[in-house]
Amino acid sequence: MYAIIETGGKQYKVTEGDTLEVELLDAQEGATVEIGKVLAVVKDGQVIVGKPLVEGAKAVVKVLGHGKGEKVLIYKYKPKKNFRRLRGHRQPYTKIAVEKIVL
Repeated sequence: MYAIIETGGKQYKVTEGDTLEVELLDAQEGATVEIGKVLAVVKDGQVIVGKPLVEGAKAVVKVLGHGKGEKVLIYKYKPKKNFRRLRGHRQPYTKIAVEKIVL
């Protein structure tokens, strides 16, 4: 059984026991969070697609920790104008573990 969930404006395919990094969630480390935006569920070969969400379905996840991703460098340059800018960015994330998918 797996589900397609949405969190942080992105969609993820999850099964029970998966660990993944999602956009930063407002939850303490070790807390349990319910994600109610379930777009589709596949159980025993039967596909349930929501319009737009599957009613009554949710994914229960546990927050394992927070962190920052790899540094992305942004370099701006204009030729012949002596214009150069270098910026860096590290996107924050939350590491979660999927405990169960409820229909």
